[in-house]
Amino acid sequence: MSRISNPNARPILAVTLHPRDGDEGMRLKRALSEISENDSDLRIDVKVASDQFIVAGMGESHLERTCDALADRYAIKFEVSEPRVLYLETVRKLGEAEGKYIRQTGGSGNYGHCWLRVEPNEPGKGYEFINAIKGGVVPREYIKPIDQGVQGAMELGILAGFPIVDVKVTLFDGSYHEVDSNEMAFKFAGSIGFKEAARKASPVLLEPVMAVEVTVPEEFMGTIIGDINSRRGRIEGMEHAAGSQVIKAIVPLKEMFGYVNDIRSSTQGRASYSMQFARYEEAPRMIADEIIGRAQGK
Repeated sequence: MSRISNPNARPILAVTLHPRDGDEGMRLKRALSEISENDSDLRIDVKVASDQFIVAGMGESHLERTCDALADRYAIKFEVSEPRVLYLETVRKLGEAEGKYIRQTGGSGNYGHCWLRVEPNEPGKGYEFINAIKGGVVPREYIKPIDQGVQGAMELGILAGFPIVDVKVTLFDGSYHEVDSNEMAFKFAGSIGFKEAARKASPVLLEPVMAVEVTVPEEFMGTIIGDINSRRGRIEGMEHAAGSQVIKAIVPLKEMFGYVNDIRSSTQGRASYSMQFARYEEAPRMIADEIIGRAQGK
């Protein structure tokens, strides 16, 4: 038995909003709720303790439109952080691990035990859970809690706190206790087992990359190409268009902040560009180490 889950497109960029006072916080929460009801690509996360609102979307213009609506339509006063890229995590090899949760609380106990195999799934195929249990070593009622524990761990990641995607997880062994086993214990066991197996499966960081098209007069072609290369971009093609050149490239989103001002100043305002999400690619080791270190407070 297997089940495949492939969620819709995930946001690639986020900002944090800080209301200027307590009253504005409640208004901001209501306004964001209203906006997100009509915008399925927008994700809202409220950090109650710190009075922060994390708003995630599909790009700078998407987030700018949301912030403009909050300020203009709802007349809310707030501070907004610099945008930050939302990465993903995945695995490159196969890893196996045991997940065991055994606790004694007063007169009752908790016993959950499973063995999981984690391996890469096809890019874009999402999460696949396979129940390969034979002989009832893990009763049927505890299979779903293990699956739930795995998915909870995937959302938290193991490298830098970003969701893990495109993995196949096989439940192939385990055990239970007639008295002490329960759904909660197996949910914890699934989470523990997945984390350990994923750490053995060569986890990597994925970064969003953008398809960029720059229309530029020929005398500025060298400037634009050099700038794209400096941003870790790859030129994928060029073509003529009404006396100008259209340069097509793939560039990591992380490197595109501030591009609108840079392209204006370097071409005397004579170039224009468009940009849209292309896909996720594995981040280079130096970039990944920087992001992971920052997430771990190093």
